[in-house]
Amino acid sequence: MKVESDSFSHYKIYPSRGRLFVRGDSKVFRFTGSKTESLFLQRKNPRKIAWTTLYRRMHKKGITEEVSKKRTRRTVKHQRGIVGASLADIAAKRNQTAADRTAARTAAITKAKDEKKAKEAKKAKPAAAATRASAPKVSKQQMKGGKGGR
Repeated sequence: MKVESDSFSHYKIYPSRGRLFVRGDSKVFRFTGSKTESLFLQRKNPRKIAWTTLYRRMHKKGITEEVSKKRTRRTVKHQRGIVGASLADIAAKRNQTAADRTAARTAAITKAKDEKKAKEAKKAKPAAAATRASAPKVSKQQMKGGKGGR
């Protein structure tokens, strides 16, 4: 015995019961009676009609065996190091005072400036020697003794 389902209310339709509606695109709709057929043809939304299965399912009606809510797991926070610094380094930086931080920053800045000055001085010496030693620039064409300014 094949039990069909109502296309509107989703009630069971037993053999030799109900009505059948075939739409123009050959889709078959089955209804328990004229009430569901009429509501379907009026294009009523079964989710808004209180006695339909879709409404009851949507509004969580009649579910008696609902077990207590699923417990969500709390995320446990762990402290761990980052690629550049271990956990001890991070803790030490966190416990530093503002004065220590400013002193370290100024020391780093002065060190960087000294290195930059040393690099510039090193770069300036060879450049000065090179400019004194070189003769006036002559192009290749002039060396070959081309047409010589004609």
